[in-house]
Amino acid sequence: MNIRYAILILFIYFGSMSEESYSQEKLQYYDLTKVESYVINNKGTESPFTGKFTNFKEKGTYVCKKCGAALYYSSDKFESDCGWPSFDNEIKGAVNRFPDADGLRTEIECANCGAHLGHVFTGERLTEKNIRHCVNSVSLDFVPAQLEAGRYGTAIFAGGCFWGVEYFLQKAPGVISVTSGYTGGQVKNPTYKEVCTGNTGHAEAVKIVYDPDKISYEKLLKLFLEIHDPTQVGRQGPDIGDQYRSEIFYMNDDQKDIAEKDLNILKTKGYKIETTVTKASEFYPAEACHQDYYFNNGKVPYCHGYVKRF
Repeated sequence: MNIRYAILILFIYFGSMSEESYSQEKLQYYDLTKVESYVINNKGTESPFTGKFTNFKEKGTYVCKKCGAALYYSSDKFESDCGWPSFDNEIKGAVNRFPDADGLRTEIECANCGAHLGHVFTGERLTEKNIRHCVNSVSLDFVPAQLEAGRYGTAIFAGGCFWGVEYFLQKAPGVISVTSGYTGGQVKNPTYKEVCTGNTGHAEAVKIVYDPDKISYEKLLKLFLEIHDPTQVGRQGPDIGDQYRSEIFYMNDDQKDIAEKDLNILKTKGYKIETTVTKASEFYPAEACHQDYYFNNGKVPYCHGYVKRF
């Protein structure tokens, strides 16, 4: 498919939508694991030095794991050696403070959904601002972009080589970031080489962060189903292997319902759909060389293109 023609169709497809068609999604909470729920809902605390963001140094924005609200900028994160991620400032209006029942500490919660984040301390003189937000890693997710205050949605799709899926989804209005990575397998922190063996169970996937005020999950999902072939099994075009399978990883029951509904629509149109719908599990970002691949290399996708299906 001619890539310029594909981009033109994408422009027409989204450009023709009225502003009203981007209806804001109602507030959705993402499903939590038992460990996440223990901390976020039951005000627990993860063990020190065990969280994945304790020594994390990437630039971007930390968001609430439960609702996707932007909470902290990476520029406000600092090394405190306390065993948990530490910040000396929050995004304005993103965090609420409440005295603990014992009156000894001050709890911090996501202002959007009430998720427990950790505690805030003053007077330690660790930074010029003289404040430390001590936050549990499991209460956070990370977006490699500078976000404005507000709530953001997350979607995870697998549809062949993540380079091509990333390329097309990044162009959609309302998409904030697309991260290529691996999910759905049984090996922790897999490498590209390991995933390519087909023995880890992972799919090459993308994690999309989007603005629900500008694009809904369903519009994003429909675009995904139109830029790859959901009728292929264990492959996408010339790329063959289970890691190239077509799969939708849902973050909550609402995403699951939408996915099943849209796949059924395609089936009624005569498509032999092979896309599976699976509960999201740990997503591992791919190596830096796989991020923004086509944009950085000046190339175009070889096995993805736009085909109108809805």
